[in-house]
Amino acid sequence: MSHGFRTQPEHRWPVAAAMALALALYLTGPGVLIWIRVVVAALGLGILAALVTLNPHRLNRETRWSRVAGLSLALLLLLANQVALVQLIIDLLYSDSSDAGRILLAAVQVWVTNVIAYAFVYWEIDRGGPVVRRREPRDALPLADFRFPQDEDHDTVAEVAAGSSKNSGWTPAFIDYLYFSSTNTMAFSPTDTMPLTTRAKSLMLVEALSGFVILALVIARAVSVIG
Repeated sequence: MSHGFRTQPEHRWPVAAAMALALALYLTGPGVLIWIRVVVAALGLGILAALVTLNPHRLNRETRWSRVAGLSLALLLLLANQVALVQLIIDLLYSDSSDAGRILLAAVQVWVTNVIAYAFVYWEIDRGGPVVRRREPRDALPLADFRFPQDEDHDTVAEVAAGSSKNSGWTPAFIDYLYFSSTNTMAFSPTDTMPLTTRAKSLMLVEALSGFVILALVIARAVSVIG
């Protein structure tokens, strides 16, 4: 198998736009001292800008620092949003009905940021990351953290099998991780994409638990306000 790109390198801008949105939501989100949110958002944007400078259009280059920077950015947003989630839970439990609108908006901000942050982490860790996934031959890739439907469709009907990983060289892109991150948060369980490693299962478990807590407390707050 050729050591060139199996498929064209992934576009930079979908993930850059999603990350910028997540940082903006975090910056304007609930709880946490404003200076902490500003520092986290500024640091995140600085790392993102450096990564965009390295690969402004497509993700075809990777260095040790860019790999560390990408993983650091993913973990920075994820951990910062978990702190915001704790503050949201406190607000949902102890705020009065006059704050219902603000709390609902805050819940939406934390939930959307959570979906993007986990998608970014999944995208960074699976099969060596976005550059390695498109550059290396399959037999040289690190073990997969996730199994997508395309990874097992090669022996189905012809029109489905033609798009499988084995027959077409299909490789997951950021939108695939964003999709299953959102469905995991809404269904509280894997849907079409299955975790294979301990770290993948652990991340999806915490994400599903976070989504469940947000939904349960928002519903409880709504019932309390209506009542």
